[in-house]
Amino acid sequence: MSKKTLTRPTLDILVVGGGTFGTALSSILADMKRRIKLWARRPEQVEEINSQHTNSRYLPDIELPVNLRATSDLEGAIRQAPVILVVVPSKSFRQVARQIGNSVQGDQVLVHATKGIEIETFKRMSEILREETCALKIGALSGPNLAREIMAGQPAGALVASRYNEVSEAIQPLFSGSRMRIYSGRDVIGTEIAGSFKNIIAVAAGVADGMGLGDNAKSLLTTRGLSEMARFGVALGADVFTFGGLAGIGDLMATCASPLSRNHQVGERLAKGEKLTEILDKMTQVAEGVPTTKAVHNQAKEMGLDLPIVRAVYGLLYEDWSSAKALTELMAIPVARELAALQYR
Repeated sequence: MSKKTLTRPTLDILVVGGGTFGTALSSILADMKRRIKLWARRPEQVEEINSQHTNSRYLPDIELPVNLRATSDLEGAIRQAPVILVVVPSKSFRQVARQIGNSVQGDQVLVHATKGIEIETFKRMSEILREETCALKIGALSGPNLAREIMAGQPAGALVASRYNEVSEAIQPLFSGSRMRIYSGRDVIGTEIAGSFKNIIAVAAGVADGMGLGDNAKSLLTTRGLSEMARFGVALGADVFTFGGLAGIGDLMATCASPLSRNHQVGERLAKGEKLTEILDKMTQVAEGVPTTKAVHNQAKEMGLDLPIVRAVYGLLYEDWSSAKALTELMAIPVARELAALQYR
């Protein structure tokens, strides 16, 4: 293997992942005239972005900035970029992280925006980056970021969390002045758990909408879902206050309320009688709430945590529960003090 060397930076940032959100973030950065490249695995996708300025598989009927350039040469692009932003699905995250690890150096900033948990290991994405790369300055980006709204030019915000100040100092200026406001924090665990967990609650919210339940019921569901999110996160070492910010309640509000949310769509279609396999077969994009539900359910079971909404969504997705059964199970849970299970740090 050749010696890893960072060439003289010709890029400000490399975005790894040509899906919906990766393309949206890249478009913002290109609009800000940042020196950016977008890595995509498929050469035909790269060619389409570069020649036609579209990404029809993920963002049909949307024109991309003409100065947004894509590449399928991951190693070459990594050597040109001091900052790398990884936006790939959780199921392929470790494989891509391993590829990045072959070229990245310890002084490069490595941030991910993937909202998921590895099913087999319960690892968060930052933990995978630490295992598969030599990078030290690692962070997580998360918040209420519906890609189609971003591409429509609407304002959005996110949290970048890292133990290293250099991470926020690298990311925030790149988005400065754009329609994406980036706030900084240090709670990586809470940021990653919130971004992943909210997808489970979004599935449940979609079920509620599909059943024709009203706003009272959905508010009850999302609020109790936030409580479960915080309990799970605090048990893993997160700061409970993170769940009251953009990565927590902010993202939860967007994905539980919006029909643009893929996870919300899954829940709504389940409630209307479609089978999960049929739903997923028809989707061109990943609904991270489906694998995340399995990971969180199994991890919570190992930890001895009782998470009723997670249990109900797991039943819907993996045990062929009906929506009516899930609702009956949830409504039968005894009530107690609202915040009794939370341990403030």
